[in-house]
Amino acid sequence: MIPTPDLSHLTKDDYNTVYEPAEDTFALLDALEADADAIRGLSPRICLEIGSGTGVVSSFLGQIIGPSNALFLCTDINEHATTCTARTGSQNKTPLEPLLASLAHSLTSRLTNAVDVLVFNPPYVPTCDSELDDAQRDANIAGSWAGGADGMQVTDAFLRLVDGLLSPRGRFYLVTVKQNGVPKIREFMLEAYSLQSEIVLQRKAGREHLFVLRIAR
Repeated sequence: MIPTPDLSHLTKDDYNTVYEPAEDTFALLDALEADADAIRGLSPRICLEIGSGTGVVSSFLGQIIGPSNALFLCTDINEHATTCTARTGSQNKTPLEPLLASLAHSLTSRLTNAVDVLVFNPPYVPTCDSELDDAQRDANIAGSWAGGADGMQVTDAFLRLVDGLLSPRGRFYLVTVKQNGVPKIREFMLEAYSLQSEIVLQRKAGREHLFVLRIAR
């Protein structure tokens, strides 16, 4: 069993500004652990996490792959999150490289078909458009959950970048909930980009029915 990365350096004040790991986070960690052998088999050179928050997911990937074996890039619109990500990497001896950025727009030209492991636990909670707009504009903790109509506005924007980022053997792990329309996501990725997908984990957490999709060529 791969241990959860140490977050003892983070405080209540940090969690007032950055999303604290919860059931969706742990579902993603469990999915990555279940695929650990396959991920190592890729011999990943570049890993990219979108919306890294505390940095716990990328630190966990570092434990799977080996902290010196890959470049671990992390983006977030929240400046506090990039700071926490860097601190979590240091705490767990994984050299994370946090970037203050929206999704991966600033990286697409440099990472064309180069990302071996791509992960995103997006803001998937259905909200009104104004709440989504405020969260993205203010780049605060609400950006970690406010997903707009069907909880899919941020995810939809990123799905259009995935094909250009994934390496020929790359894997993309995406957290979703039932309200996001999981079958529609899978159908879109197949029809638009010929990317295959599989539900690698699903579980109920309170009122949420969580899914983790693995998407690959």
